[in-house]
Amino acid sequence: MISVIFVCLGNICRSPMAELVFKDMLKRRGLEDKFEVISRGTSDEEEDNPIYRPAADVLRAHGITGEHLARQLTRREVVNADYVLVMDSDNLFDVLRLAGTAHSDKVFKLCSFTDDPRDVADPWYTRNFERAYRDILDGCNGFLNYVTKKHKLA
Repeated sequence: MISVIFVCLGNICRSPMAELVFKDMLKRRGLEDKFEVISRGTSDEEEDNPIYRPAADVLRAHGITGEHLARQLTRREVVNADYVLVMDSDNLFDVLRLAGTAHSDKVFKLCSFTDDPRDVADPWYTRNFERAYRDILDGCNGFLNYVTKKHKLA
């Protein structure tokens, strides 16, 4: 089983969106039994809160639903994961600070798997949840293509 953790700051917008988008992709390709997928935040300030309503609304508009409660990332989770996919450079710094550089080979920015490497737009400040969704969709598609080739999954 391939373990994937999506990470943002609070775990109420981008990382749960990525988790649910990726799970939907896996289900559509019949690969859900090959992966363990969760999302976490680098902060505990949103602990136990559900996915932020505007994020859930954008997902629902694209036919994606799911349950989620915010959780803070632990060092143990990073150590045990195969891939830790962060939304932006700040998240990357925070994860490496938490887990140490010995685990940096499994930590990637999600959109580093695209033809246009970038941070996932942060909708918390812009309120543009659709743009964040498009970045996440692009990153998840690129990552899924990468990981299925690397692990020789059909």
